[in-house]
Amino acid sequence: MSTEIRVRGLEGLPEVRQGDDLAALIADAVHTFGPPLADGDVLVVTSKIISKAEGRSLRTDRDEAIDTETVRVVARAGKTRIVQTRQGLVMAAAGVDASNVEPGTVLLLPEDSDASARTLRARLRARLGVNLGVVVSDTFGRPWRIGQTDVAIGVAGLPALEDLRGTPDTHGQIMEATVNALADEVASAGELVKGKTAGVPVAVISGLAHLVTEEDGPGAAALVRPADDDLFRYGSRDVVPARRTVRSFTDDPVDPALVRRAVASAVTAPAPHHTTPWRFVLVESSETKKRLLDEMLQAWITDLRGDGFTEEQIERRTRRGDVLRQAPYLVVPFLVADGSHPYPDDRRADAERTMFHVAMGAGVQNFLVALAMEGLGSAWISSTMFCPDVVREVLELSADWQPMGSVAVGYAAEPPRDRPPRDPEDFVVVR
Repeated sequence: MSTEIRVRGLEGLPEVRQGDDLAALIADAVHTFGPPLADGDVLVVTSKIISKAEGRSLRTDRDEAIDTETVRVVARAGKTRIVQTRQGLVMAAAGVDASNVEPGTVLLLPEDSDASARTLRARLRARLGVNLGVVVSDTFGRPWRIGQTDVAIGVAGLPALEDLRGTPDTHGQIMEATVNALADEVASAGELVKGKTAGVPVAVISGLAHLVTEEDGPGAAALVRPADDDLFRYGSRDVVPARRTVRSFTDDPVDPALVRRAVASAVTAPAPHHTTPWRFVLVESSETKKRLLDEMLQAWITDLRGDGFTEEQIERRTRRGDVLRQAPYLVVPFLVADGSHPYPDDRRADAERTMFHVAMGAGVQNFLVALAMEGLGSAWISSTMFCPDVVREVLELSADWQPMGSVAVGYAAEPPRDRPPRDPEDFVVVR
Protein backbone atom coordinates (compact mmCIF):
# COMPACT_ATOMS: atom_id res chain seq x y z
CA MET A 1 0.00 0.00 0.00
CA SER A 2 1.33 3.42 -0.98
CA THR A 3 1.65 6.07 1.73
CA GLU A 4 1.90 8.85 -0.84
CA ILE A 5 -0.19 9.73 -3.88
CA ARG A 6 0.02 12.54 -6.38
CA VAL A 7 -3.06 14.15 -7.95
CA ARG A 8 -2.73 16.43 -10.98
CA GLY A 9 -5.10 17.84 -13.54
CA LEU A 10 -4.62 16.93 -17.19
CA GLU A 11 -4.19 20.18 -19.11
CA GLY A 12 -4.92 20.88 -22.74
CA LEU A 13 -8.14 19.00 -23.41
CA PRO A 14 -10.35 20.80 -25.94
CA GLU A 15 -14.12 21.22 -25.71
CA VAL A 16 -15.53 17.71 -26.23
CA ARG A 17 -18.25 17.26 -28.83
CA GLN A 18 -20.48 14.41 -29.93
CA GLY A 19 -18.56 11.68 -31.73
CA ASP A 20 -15.13 12.73 -30.44
CA ASP A 21 -12.65 9.96 -29.65
CA LEU A 22 -12.05 10.74 -25.99
CA ALA A 23 -9.09 8.37 -25.74
CA ALA A 24 -7.42 10.18 -28.66
CA LEU A 25 -8.03 13.59 -27.06
CA ILE A 26 -6.56 12.43 -23.75
CA ALA A 27 -3.56 10.81 -25.44
CA ASP A 28 -2.88 13.98 -27.44
CA ALA A 29 -3.06 16.09 -24.28
CA VAL A 30 -0.60 13.75 -22.55
CA HIS A 31 1.85 13.90 -25.47
CA THR A 32 1.61 17.69 -25.71
CA PHE A 33 1.59 18.73 -22.08
CA GLY A 34 3.05 15.68 -20.29
CA PRO A 35 4.19 14.05 -18.17
CA PRO A 36 3.45 10.62 -19.72
CA LEU A 37 1.03 8.25 -18.07
CA ALA A 38 2.51 5.21 -16.34
CA ASP A 39 1.34 1.74 -15.43
CA GLY A 40 -0.78 1.97 -12.29
CA ASP A 41 -1.98 5.55 -12.84
CA VAL A 42 -5.69 6.18 -12.34
CA LEU A 43 -7.66 8.61 -14.50
CA VAL A 44 -10.66 10.33 -12.94
CA VAL A 45 -12.86 11.52 -15.80
CA THR A 46 -15.80 13.86 -15.36
CA SER A 47 -18.93 12.14 -16.64
CA LYS A 48 -19.94 15.26 -18.55
CA ILE A 49 -17.27 14.87 -21.23
CA ILE A 50 -18.16 11.21 -21.68
CA SER A 51 -21.81 12.16 -22.08
CA LYS A 52 -20.88 14.79 -24.66
CA ALA A 53 -18.74 12.36 -26.66
CA GLU A 54 -21.49 9.74 -26.52
CA GLY A 55 -24.14 12.17 -27.74
CA ARG A 56 -26.16 12.24 -24.54
CA SER A 57 -27.31 15.82 -25.04
CA LEU A 58 -30.95 16.58 -25.75
CA ARG A 59 -32.86 19.64 -26.81
CA THR A 60 -35.64 19.41 -24.27
CA ASP A 61 -36.95 20.91 -21.07
CA ARG A 62 -34.90 19.92 -18.03
CA ASP A 63 -37.93 18.68 -16.08
CA GLU A 64 -38.99 16.51 -19.01
CA ALA A 65 -35.49 15.06 -19.19
CA ILE A 66 -35.57 14.28 -15.48
CA ASP A 67 -38.93 12.52 -15.94
CA THR A 68 -37.45 10.41 -18.74
CA GLU A 69 -34.44 9.32 -16.68
CA THR A 70 -36.38 8.66 -13.45
CA VAL A 71 -37.77 5.31 -12.37
CA ARG A 72 -38.69 6.37 -8.83
CA VAL A 73 -39.01 9.65 -6.95
CA VAL A 74 -37.35 9.19 -3.57
CA ALA A 75 -37.99 12.65 -2.13
CA ARG A 76 -39.18 16.03 -3.24
CA ALA A 77 -38.90 19.53 -1.75
CA GLY A 78 -40.16 22.37 -3.91
CA LYS A 79 -38.59 21.94 -7.34
CA THR A 80 -35.83 19.69 -6.04
CA ARG A 81 -36.25 15.98 -6.72
CA ILE A 82 -34.11 13.14 -5.42
CA VAL A 83 -34.74 10.23 -7.76
CA GLN A 84 -33.57 6.78 -8.70
CA THR A 85 -32.28 6.77 -12.25
CA ARG A 86 -32.57 4.06 -14.87
CA GLN A 87 -28.94 3.18 -14.03
CA GLY A 88 -29.93 2.55 -10.39
CA LEU A 89 -28.30 5.70 -8.96
CA VAL A 90 -30.14 7.74 -6.34
CA MET A 91 -29.32 11.39 -6.91
CA ALA A 92 -30.69 14.86 -7.44
CA ALA A 93 -32.42 15.57 -10.76
CA ALA A 94 -31.38 12.19 -12.24
CA GLY A 95 -27.99 13.71 -13.02
CA VAL A 96 -29.53 15.89 -15.75
CA ASP A 97 -27.19 18.86 -16.28
CA ALA A 98 -28.04 22.17 -17.93
CA SER A 99 -24.74 23.92 -17.17
CA ASN A 100 -21.89 24.40 -19.66
CA VAL A 101 -24.09 23.29 -22.56
CA GLU A 102 -25.83 25.20 -25.32
CA PRO A 103 -28.98 27.09 -24.25
CA GLY A 104 -32.06 24.90 -24.55
CA THR A 105 -29.94 21.76 -24.26
CA VAL A 106 -29.52 19.38 -21.34
CA LEU A 107 -26.95 16.66 -20.79
CA LEU A 108 -27.84 13.20 -19.49
CA LEU A 109 -25.54 10.81 -17.68
CA PRO A 110 -23.78 8.15 -19.79
CA GLU A 111 -26.10 5.31 -20.67
CA ASP A 112 -23.75 2.83 -18.93
CA SER A 113 -20.89 4.50 -17.09
CA ASP A 114 -19.12 1.22 -16.31
CA ALA A 115 -19.12 0.31 -20.00
CA SER A 116 -17.83 3.80 -20.83
CA ALA A 117 -14.99 3.38 -18.33
CA ARG A 118 -14.04 -0.01 -19.79
CA THR A 119 -14.07 1.30 -23.35
CA LEU A 120 -11.95 4.33 -22.49
CA ARG A 121 -9.48 2.17 -20.57
CA ALA A 122 -9.09 -0.28 -23.45
CA ARG A 123 -8.55 2.48 -26.01
CA LEU A 124 -5.99 4.26 -23.85
CA ARG A 125 -4.11 1.01 -23.33
CA ALA A 126 -4.08 0.45 -27.09
CA ARG A 127 -2.79 3.99 -27.74
CA LEU A 128 -0.39 4.46 -24.85
CA GLY A 129 0.58 0.89 -23.91
CA VAL A 130 -0.06 1.40 -20.21
CA ASN A 131 -2.32 -0.36 -17.71
CA LEU A 132 -4.54 2.33 -16.18
CA GLY A 133 -7.48 2.48 -13.85
CA VAL A 134 -10.41 4.64 -14.96
CA VAL A 135 -13.02 6.25 -12.73
CA VAL A 136 -15.99 8.13 -14.18
CA SER A 137 -17.10 10.71 -11.64
CA ASP A 138 -20.18 12.82 -11.04
CA THR A 139 -21.30 15.19 -8.31
CA PHE A 140 -23.63 13.94 -5.58
CA GLY A 141 -25.20 15.56 -2.56
CA ARG A 142 -25.24 13.51 0.63
CA PRO A 143 -27.93 12.92 3.24
CA TRP A 144 -27.41 14.91 6.45
CA ARG A 145 -24.43 16.78 5.01
CA ILE A 146 -24.29 20.21 3.39
CA GLY A 147 -22.48 20.47 0.05
CA GLN A 148 -21.63 18.10 -2.77
CA THR A 149 -18.71 15.84 -3.53
CA ASP A 150 -17.70 13.71 -6.49
CA VAL A 151 -18.38 9.98 -6.45
CA ALA A 152 -17.69 7.15 -8.87
CA ILE A 153 -20.49 6.21 -11.27
CA GLY A 154 -18.23 4.16 -13.54
CA VAL A 155 -15.09 2.16 -12.75
CA ALA A 156 -12.68 -0.03 -14.73
CA GLY A 157 -9.36 -1.50 -13.65
CA LEU A 158 -9.61 -1.10 -9.89
CA PRO A 159 -11.96 -2.35 -7.17
CA ALA A 160 -14.90 -0.12 -6.36
CA LEU A 161 -14.99 -1.41 -2.79
CA GLU A 162 -12.39 -2.41 -0.22
CA ASP A 163 -13.99 -5.03 1.99
CA LEU A 164 -12.19 -5.22 5.34
CA ARG A 165 -14.76 -7.38 7.09
CA GLY A 166 -13.14 -10.33 8.80
CA THR A 167 -9.71 -8.69 9.01
CA PRO A 168 -8.07 -7.43 12.22
CA ASP A 169 -7.71 -3.74 13.05
CA THR A 170 -4.55 -2.26 14.59
CA HIS A 171 -5.59 -3.67 17.99
CA GLY A 172 -6.26 -7.14 16.65
CA GLN A 173 -10.06 -6.85 16.81
CA ILE A 174 -11.93 -8.35 13.87
CA MET A 175 -13.76 -5.75 11.82
CA GLU A 176 -17.37 -6.71 11.10
CA ALA A 177 -18.83 -3.85 9.07
CA THR A 178 -16.01 -1.89 7.41
CA VAL A 179 -16.39 -1.69 3.64
CA ASN A 180 -14.59 1.32 2.18
CA ALA A 181 -16.04 3.02 -0.90
CA LEU A 182 -12.62 3.06 -2.53
CA ALA A 183 -13.70 4.33 -5.95
CA ASP A 184 -15.66 7.18 -4.37
CA GLU A 185 -12.55 8.23 -2.44
CA VAL A 186 -10.55 8.23 -5.67
CA ALA A 187 -13.25 10.25 -7.45
CA SER A 188 -13.30 12.81 -4.68
CA ALA A 189 -9.52 13.14 -4.73
CA GLY A 190 -9.64 13.81 -8.45
CA GLU A 191 -12.19 16.57 -7.98
CA LEU A 192 -9.69 18.52 -5.86
CA VAL A 193 -7.73 19.37 -9.02
CA LYS A 194 -10.56 19.33 -11.57
CA GLY A 195 -13.04 21.71 -9.98
CA LYS A 196 -16.34 22.83 -11.49
CA THR A 197 -15.15 25.90 -13.38
CA ALA A 198 -11.46 25.26 -14.05
CA GLY A 199 -12.02 23.56 -17.39
CA VAL A 200 -9.99 20.52 -16.32
CA PRO A 201 -12.24 17.46 -16.77
CA VAL A 202 -9.60 14.76 -16.20
CA ALA A 203 -7.39 14.14 -13.18
CA VAL A 204 -4.42 11.77 -13.03
CA ILE A 205 -3.69 10.04 -9.72
CA SER A 206 -0.31 8.36 -9.24
CA GLY A 207 0.62 6.14 -6.32
CA LEU A 208 -2.31 3.72 -6.49
CA ALA A 209 -0.64 1.06 -8.64
CA HIS A 210 -1.29 -1.54 -5.95
CA LEU A 211 -5.01 -1.13 -6.65
CA VAL A 212 -4.92 -1.25 -10.46
CA THR A 213 -5.80 -4.65 -11.90
CA GLU A 214 -5.41 -6.33 -15.26
CA GLU A 215 -9.10 -7.10 -15.48
CA ASP A 216 -11.78 -4.41 -15.60
CA GLY A 217 -13.57 -5.64 -12.49
CA PRO A 218 -17.24 -5.36 -11.48
CA GLY A 219 -17.35 -1.59 -11.88
CA ALA A 220 -19.23 1.07 -9.95
CA ALA A 221 -22.36 -1.08 -10.03
CA ALA A 222 -20.92 -2.72 -6.90
CA LEU A 223 -21.40 0.59 -5.07
CA VAL A 224 -25.15 0.73 -5.63
CA ARG A 225 -26.89 -0.55 -2.53
CA PRO A 226 -29.71 -3.01 -3.37
CA ALA A 227 -33.08 -1.46 -2.62
CA ASP A 228 -34.02 -4.27 -0.23
CA ASP A 229 -30.94 -3.47 1.89
CA ASP A 230 -31.52 0.27 1.92
CA LEU A 231 -32.77 1.56 5.28
CA PHE A 232 -33.83 4.77 3.54
CA ARG A 233 -35.38 3.21 0.46
CA TYR A 234 -38.55 5.24 0.59
CA GLY A 235 -38.71 9.00 0.45
CA SER A 236 -41.54 11.06 1.82
CA ARG A 237 -43.51 10.79 -1.43
CA ASP A 238 -42.96 7.05 -1.70
CA VAL A 239 -44.14 5.98 1.74
CA VAL A 240 -47.86 5.51 1.11
CA PRO A 241 -47.61 4.19 -2.49
CA ALA A 242 -45.05 1.65 -1.24
CA ARG A 243 -47.90 -0.27 0.34
CA ARG A 244 -49.00 -2.88 -2.16
CA THR A 245 -51.19 -5.93 -1.72
CA VAL A 246 -49.03 -9.07 -1.79
CA ARG A 247 -50.70 -12.42 -2.33
CA SER A 248 -47.70 -14.70 -2.76
CA PHE A 249 -45.12 -15.08 -0.01
CA THR A 250 -41.81 -16.85 0.49
CA ASP A 251 -41.29 -19.32 3.34
CA ASP A 252 -38.93 -16.92 5.12
CA PRO A 253 -39.99 -16.40 8.74
CA VAL A 254 -41.12 -12.98 9.91
CA ASP A 255 -39.40 -11.37 12.89
CA PRO A 256 -42.22 -10.56 15.36
CA ALA A 257 -40.31 -7.44 16.39
CA LEU A 258 -40.90 -5.95 12.94
CA VAL A 259 -44.64 -6.53 13.27
CA ARG A 260 -44.67 -4.92 16.68
CA ARG A 261 -42.92 -1.86 15.26
CA ALA A 262 -45.64 -1.67 12.65
CA VAL A 263 -48.26 -1.83 15.39
CA ALA A 264 -46.53 1.11 17.06
CA SER A 265 -47.11 3.11 13.88
CA ALA A 266 -50.68 1.86 13.56
CA VAL A 267 -51.75 3.26 16.91
CA THR A 268 -50.70 6.79 15.97
CA ALA A 269 -53.82 7.06 13.78
CA PRO A 270 -56.56 9.57 14.70
CA ALA A 271 -59.57 8.37 16.64
CA PRO A 272 -62.73 9.99 18.06
CA HIS A 273 -63.00 11.31 21.61
CA HIS A 274 -59.27 10.76 22.31
CA THR A 275 -59.87 7.00 22.37
CA THR A 276 -57.56 4.17 21.31
CA PRO A 277 -59.88 1.66 19.61
CA TRP A 278 -57.21 -0.45 17.85
CA ARG A 279 -56.26 -3.97 18.88
CA PHE A 280 -53.99 -6.30 16.93
CA VAL A 281 -53.98 -10.02 17.65
CA LEU A 282 -50.67 -11.48 16.49
CA VAL A 283 -51.34 -15.10 15.59
CA GLU A 284 -47.89 -16.59 16.20
CA SER A 285 -49.01 -20.10 17.12
CA SER A 286 -49.24 -22.37 14.08
CA GLU A 287 -51.89 -24.46 15.86
CA THR A 288 -54.03 -21.42 16.58
CA LYS A 289 -53.63 -20.16 13.04
CA LYS A 290 -54.69 -23.51 11.56
CA ARG A 291 -57.71 -23.81 13.84
CA LEU A 292 -58.78 -20.23 13.14
CA LEU A 293 -58.55 -20.60 9.37
CA ASP A 294 -60.17 -24.06 9.38
CA GLU A 295 -63.19 -22.85 11.38
CA MET A 296 -63.47 -19.66 9.34
CA LEU A 297 -63.46 -21.80 6.19
CA GLN A 298 -66.27 -23.98 7.51
CA ALA A 299 -68.32 -20.90 8.39
CA TRP A 300 -67.76 -19.55 4.89
CA ILE A 301 -68.77 -22.84 3.26
CA THR A 302 -71.94 -22.93 5.36
CA ASP A 303 -72.84 -19.41 4.24
CA LEU A 304 -72.22 -20.23 0.59
CA ARG A 305 -74.31 -23.38 0.74
CA GLY A 306 -77.10 -21.36 2.31
CA ASP A 307 -76.83 -18.94 -0.62
CA GLY A 308 -77.36 -21.80 -3.08
CA PHE A 309 -73.85 -22.12 -4.51
CA THR A 310 -72.76 -25.47 -5.94
CA GLU A 311 -69.87 -27.38 -4.44
CA GLU A 312 -67.72 -26.52 -7.48
CA GLN A 313 -68.51 -22.83 -7.08
CA ILE A 314 -67.79 -23.03 -3.36
CA GLU A 315 -64.42 -24.67 -3.97
CA ARG A 316 -63.48 -21.98 -6.47
CA ARG A 317 -64.50 -19.14 -4.16
CA THR A 318 -62.89 -20.47 -1.01
CA ARG A 319 -59.59 -20.94 -2.81
CA ARG A 320 -59.09 -17.22 -2.32
CA GLY A 321 -58.42 -17.85 1.35
CA ASP A 322 -55.18 -19.66 0.53
CA VAL A 323 -53.17 -16.46 0.90
CA LEU A 324 -53.83 -16.47 4.65
CA ARG A 325 -52.58 -20.03 4.96
CA GLN A 326 -49.51 -19.43 2.81
CA ALA A 327 -48.41 -16.30 4.67
CA PRO A 328 -45.88 -17.07 7.40
CA TYR A 329 -47.46 -14.57 9.78
CA LEU A 330 -51.06 -13.60 10.49
CA VAL A 331 -52.47 -10.53 12.23
CA VAL A 332 -56.12 -9.95 13.06
CA PRO A 333 -57.03 -6.29 13.73
CA PHE A 334 -59.94 -5.61 16.06
CA LEU A 335 -62.06 -2.59 16.86
CA VAL A 336 -62.81 -2.07 20.53
CA ALA A 337 -64.99 1.02 20.75
CA ASP A 338 -64.26 1.90 24.36
CA GLY A 339 -65.26 5.48 24.98
CA SER A 340 -67.89 5.66 22.27
CA HIS A 341 -70.86 7.88 23.10
CA PRO A 342 -74.33 6.34 23.43
CA TYR A 343 -77.04 8.13 21.46
CA PRO A 344 -80.80 7.47 21.70
CA ASP A 345 -81.46 8.09 18.00
CA ASP A 346 -80.27 6.06 15.03
CA ARG A 347 -78.85 9.04 13.12
CA ARG A 348 -76.27 9.97 15.74
CA ALA A 349 -75.64 6.35 16.75
CA ASP A 350 -74.84 5.47 13.14
CA ALA A 351 -72.49 8.46 12.87
CA GLU A 352 -70.72 7.39 16.06
CA ARG A 353 -70.17 3.86 14.75
CA THR A 354 -68.90 5.25 11.45
CA MET A 355 -66.37 7.46 13.22
CA PHE A 356 -64.88 4.46 14.98
CA HIS A 357 -64.80 2.40 11.79
CA VAL A 358 -63.00 5.23 10.01
CA ALA A 359 -60.47 5.38 12.86
CA MET A 360 -59.97 1.63 12.57
CA GLY A 361 -59.35 1.93 8.84
CA ALA A 362 -56.78 4.64 9.48
CA GLY A 363 -55.03 2.40 12.00
CA VAL A 364 -54.92 -0.57 9.63
CA GLN A 365 -53.63 1.64 6.81
CA ASN A 366 -50.86 2.87 9.11
CA PHE A 367 -50.10 -0.74 9.95
CA LEU A 368 -49.88 -1.83 6.31
CA VAL A 369 -47.67 1.11 5.34
CA ALA A 370 -45.39 0.48 8.32
CA LEU A 371 -45.03 -3.18 7.30
CA ALA A 372 -43.94 -2.02 3.86
CA MET A 373 -41.35 0.25 5.48
CA GLU A 374 -39.99 -2.83 7.26
CA GLY A 375 -39.66 -4.59 3.91
CA LEU A 376 -42.66 -6.85 4.52
CA GLY A 377 -45.51 -7.53 2.15
CA SER A 378 -49.10 -7.76 3.31
CA ALA A 379 -52.67 -8.42 2.21
CA TRP A 380 -55.66 -7.09 4.13
CA ILE A 381 -58.49 -9.60 3.68
CA SER A 382 -62.02 -9.08 4.97
CA SER A 383 -62.87 -12.69 5.90
CA THR A 384 -62.97 -12.37 9.69
CA MET A 385 -65.67 -9.71 9.46
CA PHE A 386 -68.14 -12.31 8.15
CA CYS A 387 -67.73 -14.74 11.05
CA PRO A 388 -66.97 -12.60 14.13
CA ASP A 389 -68.30 -15.11 16.64
CA VAL A 390 -66.06 -17.86 15.27
CA VAL A 391 -63.02 -15.59 15.41
CA ARG A 392 -63.71 -14.44 18.95
CA GLU A 393 -64.26 -18.01 20.15
CA VAL A 394 -61.02 -19.35 18.67
CA LEU A 395 -58.97 -16.37 19.88
CA GLU A 396 -60.76 -16.32 23.27
CA LEU A 397 -61.89 -12.70 23.07
CA SER A 398 -64.87 -10.92 24.50
CA ALA A 399 -67.95 -9.91 22.54
CA ASP A 400 -66.98 -6.23 22.33
CA TRP A 401 -63.95 -7.06 20.15
CA GLN A 402 -65.05 -6.60 16.52
CA PRO A 403 -62.73 -8.22 13.92
CA MET A 404 -61.71 -5.95 11.07
CA GLY A 405 -60.42 -8.51 8.58
CA SER A 406 -57.10 -10.35 8.60
CA VAL A 407 -53.65 -9.24 7.49
CA ALA A 408 -51.38 -11.80 5.85
CA VAL A 409 -47.75 -10.80 6.44
CA GLY A 410 -44.53 -12.06 4.88
CA TYR A 411 -41.86 -11.47 2.29
CA ALA A 412 -43.17 -11.08 -1.24
CA ALA A 413 -42.35 -14.05 -3.47
CA GLU A 414 -42.46 -11.81 -6.54
CA PRO A 415 -42.66 -8.08 -7.25
CA PRO A 416 -46.22 -6.74 -7.22
CA ARG A 417 -47.75 -5.98 -10.57
CA ASP A 418 -47.56 -2.44 -11.86
CA ARG A 419 -50.42 -0.38 -10.57
CA PRO A 420 -52.34 1.40 -13.34
CA PRO A 421 -51.99 5.15 -12.86
CA ARG A 422 -54.96 6.94 -11.38
CA ASP A 423 -55.67 10.56 -12.12
CA PRO A 424 -56.46 12.30 -8.81
CA GLU A 425 -58.78 14.64 -10.69
CA ASP A 426 -61.11 11.67 -11.17
CA PHE A 427 -61.62 11.63 -7.41
CA VAL A 428 -61.88 15.37 -6.77
CA VAL A 429 -64.96 17.56 -6.64
CA VAL A 430 -64.44 21.31 -6.29
CA ARG A 431 -67.17 23.58 -5.01
